[in-house]
Amino acid sequence: MEISENFLFFIWQHRLFNNLNLKCIDGRRLQILNPGRLNRNAGPDFTEAKLIIDHIFWAGDVEIHIKGSDWELHNHQQNPAYEAVVLHVVYDNDKVINQKAGQAIPTLLIKDLFNEGLLANYSALLNGLNRFPCQGQIGKIEGLTVSSFLSRLLIERLQQKSDEVMNKLKELKGDWNETFYFFLASNFGFKVNATAFEMLAMSLPKHILEKHADNPLQLEALIFGQAGFLNDQMAEKYPVQLYSAYKFLKSKYSLKPIPVLVWKFLRMRPVSFPTIRLAQFAALQIRSRDFFSAILKATTLQELRVHITDLPVNAYWKTHYHFKKEADDVPLQLGKKTIENILINTACVFLFTYGRYTSNDAMVERSLGFLEQIPQENNAIVNQYIEAGLVISNAFNSQAILQLNKYYCAQKKCLNCGIGIKILKK
Repeated sequence: MEISENFLFFIWQHRLFNNLNLKCIDGRRLQILNPGRLNRNAGPDFTEAKLIIDHIFWAGDVEIHIKGSDWELHNHQQNPAYEAVVLHVVYDNDKVINQKAGQAIPTLLIKDLFNEGLLANYSALLNGLNRFPCQGQIGKIEGLTVSSFLSRLLIERLQQKSDEVMNKLKELKGDWNETFYFFLASNFGFKVNATAFEMLAMSLPKHILEKHADNPLQLEALIFGQAGFLNDQMAEKYPVQLYSAYKFLKSKYSLKPIPVLVWKFLRMRPVSFPTIRLAQFAALQIRSRDFFSAILKATTLQELRVHITDLPVNAYWKTHYHFKKEADDVPLQLGKKTIENILINTACVFLFTYGRYTSNDAMVERSLGFLEQIPQENNAIVNQYIEAGLVISNAFNSQAILQLNKYYCAQKKCLNCGIGIKILKK
């Protein structure tokens, strides 16, 4: 059965091997006081380990290999970072490794020290035909184990998103309003048109829109014009007015529209066409100039919902999905799930990020509390975990599930997953 270094890391880190009467391959008695900390960066696999070898205390690093000869295969003998290794742990001792001074590095052969059933369990997880490795077992794991790990995953996810916000904030020279505007625009793209919305936001800064917030036609002209949808061949009154207003504003601000071809319409429901989303996005800019400030001050979700419900979308879109294309009774308002998506992926993320940035724990806790109040997301990824037996009742859990799937299940990192470790130990 094939074995991996990651599996050996797992065995060593969690001490899932027989610790009694351990001996190095040269016969010296070995006692493990502390296996050390797993090092995910360059250098030895575990740092700060504490051992006793023949009554002598050793503190330093531990390196783990499948074969002893892997030490030289990986050129550790030429790397000064490995000079502090006090124990070499191997599955197959095909070669004794010496330190620079000439003496052999203390080596532990771990092959026969752990239950082979662990390796069988691990192999079954990785090589199964399920949609995710532990699909057949996850529903049987006690709730406390699952909920604890999901809580950790949610924080991990929010921290990752927070880091993305902070990187953009730095790029925009510390302007929180412009940064929020960029991510809000991206959110309106809902994956398919996220990049196009981001391009729009970068080509049309928030501070320009703010100057025209009291003139809906001009604000809408700026958005549709910069999105590339306005030209001199418009026939209907509203598009003609937009084009006329945009022509002036484009010259005034030296604007360059993005290519209209970046917008994707294919295989989308008309209600989700980018033209409709742009109309709704424009209406939000008209309705709520200070949505970001409102998010920081809000103590209830309802205080946030009012900013993105009953938007003043231009009546032209009641009968159009696109310029020059008429339709019957087009829904103008954002749907319930769309509103929840914005609350989850923009409002809560920025509340968490700003709380983290200002060391305001109350804001951080409020963002988590809001996620607990929003219903779970309904998508293929979340649903497969529900079908496997997990109870996912709110966005707090569904966001954690998305993190679990992307960074653990899809990459088969069961040995780094709290749920996977519990299954393996069983």
